[in-house]
Amino acid sequence: MATAGTGWRFVAPVALAGCGLLLVVSARAAGGEELRAPGYTEVADLIRAQERRTEELSAELNRLSAEVEELAAARASRAGEGVRERVAALEQVAGFTPVRGPGLTVTLDDAPLPVGALDSGVHLEDYVVHQQDLEAVINALWAGGAEAMMVMDQRVVATSTIRCVGPVLLLQGRRYAPPYTITAIGDVDAMEQALDESEEVAEYLTYVEYLGLGYDVDRHDEVTLPEYDGPIEISEETAA
Repeated sequence: MATAGTGWRFVAPVALAGCGLLLVVSARAAGGEELRAPGYTEVADLIRAQERRTEELSAELNRLSAEVEELAAARASRAGEGVRERVAALEQVAGFTPVRGPGLTVTLDDAPLPVGALDSGVHLEDYVVHQQDLEAVINALWAGGAEAMMVMDQRVVATSTIRCVGPVLLLQGRRYAPPYTITAIGDVDAMEQALDESEEVAEYLTYVEYLGLGYDVDRHDEVTLPEYDGPIEISEETAA
């Protein structure tokens, strides 16, 4: 039986011969150069370059995102300004802001009561300004392009109800006695023309001439109407 020393004398030369063979094969495979081929270095450089490009693109993306947010904020601000302007215009039309400009004031007044007997076909009520007389003037002024209107000392709006009870005018919870004044802001010439062309106003003017009812039209270079300060209520009359 072979001893350990004798066995090692046979194994060692074989192991050394194997290592030498591997070195020769490796040298031949590398062509006498380094085992790590130049291509590996080029790939590493490419990866680093791509990483730098990615960082640059990320920075550009962040810059563009910030710019988009600024533009969106500016657009929203402009849109908000447009909304505010629209609201302001609607408030003026609705009567919630004071208005100033050229205008007309139409004054209607009861006629002096006659002394003695009334003429045939004439009644005491004919000497009084009625609700339809006020409405005739108001409608004519609106038709003439009135932008805002005031009856007596109150701004009138779409929901305003004008009502006459005998010789008293009821307007938004207040009572008024004649003479009654209606002031409108707008194109003065157009509103005067609308008054002249209104059949209802013309009918009232027949009583002005025959019985002495009051009717005066005054022009204003500038007049100020207050804002509406009454309640907003939709009644059956205003909704009709």
